[in-house]
Amino acid sequence: MQFIRLFRTLAVVSIAVLGSVAARAADPVVIDPAFSQLSLEQHVDVLEDPAGSMDFEAVRNASAFKPAPSVGTNFGFTHSAWWLRFTVSNPGDRDYEALLREDYPLVDYLDLWADHGDGVMRHTATGDRTPFGTREFKHRDFLFELTVPAHSQRTYYVRGATDGALDLSFRLYSPHALVGAISDEQLAYGIYYGGFIVLVLYNFFIFLIARDRAFFYYLLYATSYGMYFAIHNGLAFEFFWPNSPAWGNQALLVMLALSLIFGLQFTRTFLDTTAFARRLDRVAVGMQVLSGLGLAASFFLAYGVLILPLAVLTIFVTVMIIVLGTLGLLKGYQPARYFMIAWGMLLAGVLAYMLKVFGLLPHNMLTQNGFQVGSLMEMVLLSLALASRLRDLRRQSRTDMLTKVPNRRFFDEHVNIEFDRARRSQGALSLLVVDIDRFKQFNDAYGHSRGDDVLKTVADRLCQGVRRGDSVCRYGGEEFALILPGATGADAVQIAESLRKTLQDNPMPETTVTISVGVASTQDNNFDNAYDLFKAADRALYQAKEQGRNCVVRYRPQ
Repeated sequence: MQFIRLFRTLAVVSIAVLGSVAARAADPVVIDPAFSQLSLEQHVDVLEDPAGSMDFEAVRNASAFKPAPSVGTNFGFTHSAWWLRFTVSNPGDRDYEALLREDYPLVDYLDLWADHGDGVMRHTATGDRTPFGTREFKHRDFLFELTVPAHSQRTYYVRGATDGALDLSFRLYSPHALVGAISDEQLAYGIYYGGFIVLVLYNFFIFLIARDRAFFYYLLYATSYGMYFAIHNGLAFEFFWPNSPAWGNQALLVMLALSLIFGLQFTRTFLDTTAFARRLDRVAVGMQVLSGLGLAASFFLAYGVLILPLAVLTIFVTVMIIVLGTLGLLKGYQPARYFMIAWGMLLAGVLAYMLKVFGLLPHNMLTQNGFQVGSLMEMVLLSLALASRLRDLRRQSRTDMLTKVPNRRFFDEHVNIEFDRARRSQGALSLLVVDIDRFKQFNDAYGHSRGDDVLKTVADRLCQGVRRGDSVCRYGGEEFALILPGATGADAVQIAESLRKTLQDNPMPETTVTISVGVASTQDNNFDNAYDLFKAADRALYQAKEQGRNCVVRYRPQ
């Protein structure tokens, strides 16, 4: 609560201080045939109604209006109703029709009183707490038509009140300028949501193939986050539930809470935070619990009660994700690079938007839409991070964790590829099957820990002793299988003898480790497949053991 009071105090002080330095009342907006569009922030007077009880006549006769502060008419979280007054002057010879636009679609109650010049004020009452049909124009934003006769001026009053952040950033457009602006925006939204849908579908199909839980949580996060933005932009209210304003406000809380829950779950799964940051992982779980409580409370408590705590929780969740990503990067987890860049892009947009929501930054294209632009870039980069994770998992599934050389799965796949390649090109392919001599006795004498050291040392020396392009694989236990593409039988014997001699001549601390090697080449027989070639090398290995070990035997057909 102290944190919330601090933000409210800063917002009120900022508005009061910046408002007090204004030297004079707002000037009227002058429109002519060349007029295109104009922000009204410097052309409005404002009046705060703390109790929200003033009627229009009382406001019309009030003398407490003052020019809008330099920070603009973004009042942040406030329980007050705010009134705006502005004047439009038409010095031309023809009547002018202008369009007033409020591009923040989350204002609960928005009323306009338009002066018709005969003492009659036309009242339009709308807002996202009223059915969509109350709007003058079928559009996600609030649009009002203003008619200003020639050689005259008209004064307009706007009242805004909401349970969340109150942002009354109006612009005045000519009809042609507004059509162009909306056309550009529709294109931008089409690109955003089109890209969003493509990313979701792409990762959905990858999930069906990979069955990696990180993809599943990413899909849940991306879907809830995308729906949150559709609500935030006013598109969901326009197209999905135009006659359900109550659900429209509740849905924003539901989707925000789900985004926090699934965003944290995706982070914890993607980075495997339980392996390197148990305490922070528990804090993240606690944040998920708080988000879950916010989700449950959204069905019982008012929007105004929950939106501020969830907005603050969003900041802490984003910071937590950045901290966990940083730790993952420091631990050497390669996919965390894309992860960190992705969340860094989003963090910049989140902070800019939240500072605007709290009234500490003005409403402009950057602060209003930076959140969404950052989210799309985040989605793209997270997809790259998932692809990197998939490659890393695939590599791990084909790597022996002890010796860090390819495992039997890799061998089974790779040897078939090389066998088919050698057959097509009519080239040579040789296999070496290596067994560490008397390894069981060594384990019994010195323990499995020293036995693991021997396995790692042997793997390292085998890798150092083969040619570039050869593959050293741990086949199982104390056996290794080596794939030598292009090597003839004589070449393979020479390589095997060199490896045997290297291990014999470089003893380890407790003992001298020797190896027995079986060699087989496609030149030795007309093998039908790679498995038959391996069996031939394995048969030669057993002959080497029968001959007393620490030797190389090449397969000879019966």
